[in-house]
Amino acid sequence: MSISNEQVFGFLRKNPISIGCAVLSLVLAGVIYNRSDLLPAVHAVVDQKSREGERLAANVKYSNQLKEHLDEIIAAGKAIDTRLIYASQLANNLEYFYKVEADTNTRLVSLNQVTSASRVGATKTAFIQIAFAINVQGSYSQVLDLLHRLEGGLHYCRILNATCAKVGADGDLLTLNLNLELLGQR
Repeated sequence: MSISNEQVFGFLRKNPISIGCAVLSLVLAGVIYNRSDLLPAVHAVVDQKSREGERLAANVKYSNQLKEHLDEIIAAGKAIDTRLIYASQLANNLEYFYKVEADTNTRLVSLNQVTSASRVGATKTAFIQIAFAINVQGSYSQVLDLLHRLEGGLHYCRILNATCAKVGADGDLLTLNLNLELLGQR
């Protein structure tokens, strides 16, 4: 059975909507097939934009107190700066220990600001550790008071090592050797 051109055109004239829908369906199927390899890339872009939108929403949410937070950080920075020492100000650094000595009624046998070998050639940071070697004598309560004043004192202090020994036969006097670091700037 052969179909003539007139029969085909007659069928098309009788069913224009059905034929249009069929052709449109075939065109859409071809486009979807050809563009399906782009789908993972589109999903990646959508995921990235979603993450960026969530980040921006969080920024907007938390930015209402940004000025107050900045003021708090600046105040904390100033508080830290007041507690720092400077490596070049040897007299002021040693004066701090002499004041602690006078406040605790101990006796400083030796006090040296030393350069730590591990700090030479270290990476540059905002803060440095300034090392001190201290030898102090006093009673048990005086030495303990000295340690408390260093720990909670004006400057940030970290004791690296400590050695305590009795002096004399009666044992009333103690000697304390400390290696410590104070937080400072260049």
